[in-house]
Amino acid sequence: MKFSVLVFITALAVGLSIGLVNYHFQQSWYYLLISFGVSFGTSFLVFYYLLERYIYSKIKLIYKQIHSLKLGKDLKEALGEYVSADPINDVQQEVQEWAGAKKKEIEVLKKQEQFRREFLSNVSHEFKTPLFAIQGYVETLQDCIVDDPEMAMKFLKKAENNIERLSYLINDLDSISKLETGEIPINYQRFDFVPLVREVMEILEDKALSNKTKLIFKDKYTAPTMVYADREKIRQVMMNLIQNSIKYGRENGSTSIKLFELHDQYLVEVTDDGMGIEEKHLPRLFERFYRIDSHRSRKEGGTGLGLAIVKHILEAHQQTISVRSTPNIGTTFAFTLQKNSEPLLNYGKK
Repeated sequence: MKFSVLVFITALAVGLSIGLVNYHFQQSWYYLLISFGVSFGTSFLVFYYLLERYIYSKIKLIYKQIHSLKLGKDLKEALGEYVSADPINDVQQEVQEWAGAKKKEIEVLKKQEQFRREFLSNVSHEFKTPLFAIQGYVETLQDCIVDDPEMAMKFLKKAENNIERLSYLINDLDSISKLETGEIPINYQRFDFVPLVREVMEILEDKALSNKTKLIFKDKYTAPTMVYADREKIRQVMMNLIQNSIKYGRENGSTSIKLFELHDQYLVEVTDDGMGIEEKHLPRLFERFYRIDSHRSRKEGGTGLGLAIVKHILEAHQQTISVRSTPNIGTTFAFTLQKNSEPLLNYGKK
């Protein structure tokens, strides 16, 4: 409601009240109109002056400050000074919006703080485990290096394995940091995705055999499937997803890779028939160091950063990745790649 309308209604109520009281005692319409006119005019002027000077002007000042803070300096200078026609309602709306935005901001900050605490705790734990192991092996080596050289070599090998694990952790953390800041460029190129899948499957063939896992990529994928992406980084994505599928799949199980053609993208799915993942874990699966079963994860190896790196690589490509899973049935990771549908000249010729 506009300020002048508010004052008018207030003065009208006062004028009618005084006029009706006067009519009650005088029983004269003439005196009712006189008292109404005088009281209405006086009330309007007094209320307008008092409310404008002591209330309305301060509300306008508050609104201007809120509006200026909301716009920011640059936008305010571009738009010029803004005066609201109804600052009372606008102040209420602006404050409600501001309160809602601040509430969301506080919730995000709380989640970030929780994530930071968990991340620091996880980093500390991941580094302490191999460091303490190395320390123990070195101390044992000091005692047996002369008396039992064969045992000393075993402990040296174990220490070397833990040093490699530390190296992997540092390299993976460095990769994530550089991906987040854009220090690692995305070298886009046009390439056929099908040979890349077969290349990764060939590399992981021995690992799949040792885990009694069958890798399935149907022969129907023979035509060129041209995508526009960083080949080496997408290779890293496929290596990680298929390795995870083999690692956490069931014995005598299978891992299948499927391609689906969308409008301007390809959808890639990596599916296993393993133990699956409970729904409560799915939203956090791509967090750094997040492990569903920490004991089994460490036994199987890995840094706990693979899926986080996968997500960062695909986000750097402006693509998405998702996961769906059913316990005791299996898990599917699905991600998109930008399609490059131009015909490939001389495909298959050397």
